[in-house]
Amino acid sequence: MEQTVIDALNRGGIADITTTGRKTGLPRRIEIYFHQFDGRYYLTGRPGFKRDWVANIEANPGFTLHLKREITIDVPVRGEPEPDREERGRILLRVLVDSWGSDPEKARADLDRWVDTSPFIRFQPVGG
Repeated sequence: MEQTVIDALNRGGIADITTTGRKTGLPRRIEIYFHQFDGRYYLTGRPGFKRDWVANIEANPGFTLHLKREITIDVPVRGEPEPDREERGRILLRVLVDSWGSDPEKARADLDRWVDTSPFIRFQPVGG
């Protein structure tokens, strides 16, 4: 994989993803924010309701991350849910504080809700 792509992945930010619909088998594209911490990549969002993109990735783990800031390229990736609650909490706290600028105290106070009801997928590039 080219260094410019690695650098863009490591910055995180806004991208699109195309998943395969779990029921229809059709491509589904949405805009999403992705994060990189300690060499691992994550998709998440606000808590409160289930997301089709999570169910699509659970059913069909291969999807495309479409980088569109600073570099435009499609990156094949593979995703999976993070089964470990403590790990989700650790990453979600970093998302809230480091990526989204939340007050650390408020983020910690609301962390259980985020862990319990936020969409959360870790992913990695396929190949190269």
